Amino acid sequence: MILVIGATGMLGSEICRQLSAKKQSIRAMIRNTSDPAKRKNLEDLGVQITQGDLRDKSTFKNALKGISTVITTISSMPFSYVPGKNDIENVDLHGMINLIDHAKETGIKRFIYTSFSGQIDLNFPLRNAKRTIEEYLKKSGMVYTILRPSFFIEVWLTAATGFDTEHGKVQICGDGTMPVSYISYKDVAEFAVESLDNMAARSITLELGGPEKISQLNVVKIFEKVTGKKYELQHLSQEILKSQIDTATDPMQKSFSGLMLCLANGDPIDMKKMCGKFPIKLTSVWDFAKNLKLSTETYA
Repeated sequence: MILVIGATGMLGSEICRQLSAKKQSIRAMIRNTSDPAKRKNLEDLGVQITQGDLRDKSTFKNALKGISTVITTISSMPFSYVPGKNDIENVDLHGMINLIDHAKETGIKRFIYTSFSGQIDLNFPLRNAKRTIEEYLKKSGMVYTILRPSFFIEVWLTAATGFDTEHGKVQICGDGTMPVSYISYKDVAEFAVESLDNMAARSITLELGGPEKISQLNVVKIFEKVTGKKYELQHLSQEILKSQIDTATDPMQKSFSGLMLCLANGDPIDMKKMCGKFPIKLTSVWDFAKNLKLSTETYA
């Protein structure tokens, strides 16, 4: 049986959907405060639900019982973040360390961990926690796969991060000219599922990007062509982003500014060799823009 932690999130729920389609036995560890609708969606997929919390290691025993593989996508950022309670220190760092320890003690054979691109390498809390956990997992003795996806299309090309297609306004990080390998969370989920049986995923770190290396400015051009709109651009300079990192007092604010600065610096990932080992058809920005326009027109 496979345990998915973070199953009510965007990536975790997609992993559960893909595992269910492959008739895998799945258990999800979710908090008692989780959205009932999301819980029902998992149950409808045939997922076994157990209550647990990364901040409470006493809940791990039941969650890990009978499990062969753990897949974790969980993070306190951005939607469940509560300073001093459900935050980077308690969830992304200490919670993950405790989970890895208990998984090893329980005899778990495989552990698949979702981090982010290795080129995201500035000094900010979320990055530091992710890199610490990567190294801790490598030393655990378990067979591991570390997934390092670039910027999610469905997050960074939406209004939540300043890419407002509805109103034709886009916030550009830096000058917008550096190439980025935007990737769909659905493709990342497929890599996670494929990693279960693919020998190329055993005890390795996988750098994951989309099918193209494309700048923020060229992304805007694609959306303008697809939607027929002219977009208004606002640039956040690297100097402003660096200042935000330096002056922010909250770890989440500091981390989000850090990610934006990494986006400004670019994140190109060559996927040719990776796609030779993993038979996954990657989603392009063009595909995403066309599907977004189609769904918008359908529900207008």
